[in-house]
Amino acid sequence: MASSYSTDLKLELMVTGENAGTWGDNTNNNLNLIQQAIAGFESVALSDGGTVALAMTDKTISNARNMVLKFTGTLTTASTVTIPDGIEKFYVIDLSAVTGVTNLTIKTVSGTGFTAGEAAIVAAYSDGTNLNEIALNTLGGTIATAQIDDDAITSAKISDNAITTAKISNKNVTQAKIADDAVGPDQLSNTAVTAGSYTVASITVDAQGRITSAASGSAGAGFTLNIVGLGPGSGTYTQNTANQWIAYAASGGGGAGSGNDRTPLRGGNGGNGVLGVFTGNFNAPSSVPYSIGAAGNPGPYPAGPTGTPGGAGGTTAVGSLFSVSGGNGGNGAVNNNNGNPGSAGAVNTGTADYSTSSANPFGGNVLGIELPAGGPGAQTGNNDGPAGGRGGLIFYDNRS
Repeated sequence: MASSYSTDLKLELMVTGENAGTWGDNTNNNLNLIQQAIAGFESVALSDGGTVALAMTDKTISNARNMVLKFTGTLTTASTVTIPDGIEKFYVIDLSAVTGVTNLTIKTVSGTGFTAGEAAIVAAYSDGTNLNEIALNTLGGTIATAQIDDDAITSAKISDNAITTAKISNKNVTQAKIADDAVGPDQLSNTAVTAGSYTVASITVDAQGRITSAASGSAGAGFTLNIVGLGPGSGTYTQNTANQWIAYAASGGGGAGSGNDRTPLRGGNGGNGVLGVFTGNFNAPSSVPYSIGAAGNPGPYPAGPTGTPGGAGGTTAVGSLFSVSGGNGGNGAVNNNNGNPGSAGAVNTGTADYSTSSANPFGGNVLGIELPAGGPGAQTGNNDGPAGGRGGLIFYDNRS
């Protein structure tokens, strides 16, 4: 009767009376096959996009019989490794040298198997029909603190809602444990404040910086811009309810005098205009005229020994509240002498109330600044003098 072969490892099962004179060799071969199944290692190159079929041949050293199989190669598309149907065996499979390992499926020829999840060493067993991976989520037992390396569990390994209050002891979460912008509105508890928009709000803040109460208020009267412009200009300012005002007023600069025919004599510079900053109170209603100073005219060149003086700059004023006079014109050159410059303008506070009081929060301050707004004198005898600078006015009032 001829020998047969075992189902799982394909060992030769010799019959009494057979293989006379070769029992020793056949027995040694069986022992080598068992050794391969218990301790054998083999490296197997993969086929990208193809199938590598491992073999288990009767009484012959075969790659599917090894205990440890190490696969190598780079996979860019779906690839397969198969082991023969009908064998029952345990495997250690090393996938650490496989690039694109998630493209690899390891299975029995006709049954199922598993798709590799990472380039690591895994275990699997064949039950004769299918190849089954032995993964951490299929093993029994408990993983204690000593079995977990420091920094081994990352945020990607923790599912949403997995950590509850019961899992965190008081004061374990410190400020250093919370990343910038990690806490959103959904993580904050509600306060007693009603969600919404508040105008001129009155709020209460607790020691943690939370708003615990909020209410809308009303705004007081504000200042309104009523006059703005450059000279020359004029008009009427009318108000019915205002009781305070503030103004920025600049007068016109004087025009420069002209030179004469005695080159290089020149006319005198025009006098500077003045910028005044004013505040005050008044009683409504009232209606007053206002004016914005023009630039002083230049002195025209005359053919002769006496130059022409420049014109004075215009005054900027609002009624009797205040006025800012313009710079005077410069003199023309006379014979062999340059013309004298014009004098600067001046600030007149008028009849407005400038006293410091609770009704006048500006403190009654009046600020006057000389502006370089006069025209420079003509340099040579055949030039007109330049014109002065234009005046300007910005006027606000506070209407209740």
